[in-house]
Amino acid sequence: MYRPKPYCISKKSVQEAYLKIKTNKGASGVDQMSMEAFDQQPQKHLYKLWNQMSSGSYMPPAIKLVEIPKKDGGKRPLGIPTITDRIGQAVVAGMLGKVVDNLFHDDSYGYRPKKSALQAVAKTRERCWEYHWLLDVDIKGFFGAPG
Repeated sequence: MYRPKPYCISKKSVQEAYLKIKTNKGASGVDQMSMEAFDQQPQKHLYKLWNQMSSGSYMPPAIKLVEIPKKDGGKRPLGIPTITDRIGQAVVAGMLGKVVDNLFHDDSYGYRPKKSALQAVAKTRERCWEYHWLLDVDIKGFFGAPG
């Protein structure tokens, strides 16, 4: 009996995510697979990822921990996923973005496609000429414990 995959993830979306990740040239994760090694058999790796994601059986591997130096002399932990996991994350981010992005207000600029800090500044400058008041809210203090 034929059963369709429970998750509608196109092979095209996996391929596009791969091409996007490939341009970033990131380091290898815990599996030690470099982008050069991945590129030797990309369709094999991409098919396996697509199949696992589509069936709901994909389990991301552990994240490689690297400590990078901070300006103050300390160190900051940085997690490096495998190349395959980065591709999977890009697929999911693309799918979620299509669903969630239209829920945001037009003037929400943080971490959104085709939105930038410069656009936010331009909109603020425009609004300065339209309105004669300003609202400044301390969000941390607003949700903090009463004084």
